[in-house]
Amino acid sequence: MTASSHRRPDTTRSAPFFFLLPATLLFILFLALPIGYAVWLSFHKVHVHGLGLGTHARSEVWAGLANYADALTDRELLHGAMRVVGYGCIVVPVMLGLALLLAMMLDTERVRLAPFTRLAIFLPYAIPGVVAALLWGFLYLPDVSPFYYVLEKLNLPQPDLLDGGPLYLALSNIAVWGGTGFNMIVIYTSLQAIPAEVYEAAKLDGATPLQIALRIKIPMVAPSLVLTFFFSIIATLQVFSEPTTLKPLTNSVSTTWSPLMKVYRDAFGSGDLYAAAAEAVLIAIATLLLSFGVLRTASRRNRQEPTP
Repeated sequence: MTASSHRRPDTTRSAPFFFLLPATLLFILFLALPIGYAVWLSFHKVHVHGLGLGTHARSEVWAGLANYADALTDRELLHGAMRVVGYGCIVVPVMLGLALLLAMMLDTERVRLAPFTRLAIFLPYAIPGVVAALLWGFLYLPDVSPFYYVLEKLNLPQPDLLDGGPLYLALSNIAVWGGTGFNMIVIYTSLQAIPAEVYEAAKLDGATPLQIALRIKIPMVAPSLVLTFFFSIIATLQVFSEPTTLKPLTNSVSTTWSPLMKVYRDAFGSGDLYAAAAEAVLIAIATLLLSFGVLRTASRRNRQEPTP
């Protein structure tokens, strides 16, 4: 055997690592390092000497868990978290319910123009969140909205969707309008993967279309429902662009309406990067724990399926 033949196995074994190297470098530079730097900032604070004047009047010192203690007792952050919970209680069930309903309707044999319908439902997801929020924001304004013009001509009540309780519905409508199409595609893809023999066997047993939908389709797309529920929870906890975009249009949206808006204000409005880093870390931990709980619950239910 030649020397070149001995080198080939080593090259083959190391080839996967060379393919993974670009992705690994990007992960380290743009994800791991920023996360590590944010964690490092969360354990520090600025100490002011004297009047805070001069070159060395401010120094960075170790703060321990002080920033986390302040964040956990911050009423604005807690109130923002409660608002996001109420927002999520509207968005997640409505969005996933509509996505499941639309996916099952498109999966029927009687539907016409299915490709065009799927594209029309999915299209709002392709619109950036800021653009969608601006679009709906102007539709919510009584002075420029065509809906309010029609309501005025019909002598119907004109609710203010940007004030008080209706604000939750207005924000939820933007999220549902934009996210239903993506979730529908995920569920519809799972429905298309169900073998046709399963439906034929159910029809031979006398199952109605409603029974097929409830007892066959929904249970078989349960993993997709868990996946979309998982993504929806993460998106809900990270809501930022919709209330931030609507803020100039109404006084009901404060700079701390959501936890991420609070982080943004502390970091770039107040200039307290250390408190903002601690708040961001707490939001990340809450998202991780909640996501882990959802996946753990779903896996337990799959293991506890009844045996025939």
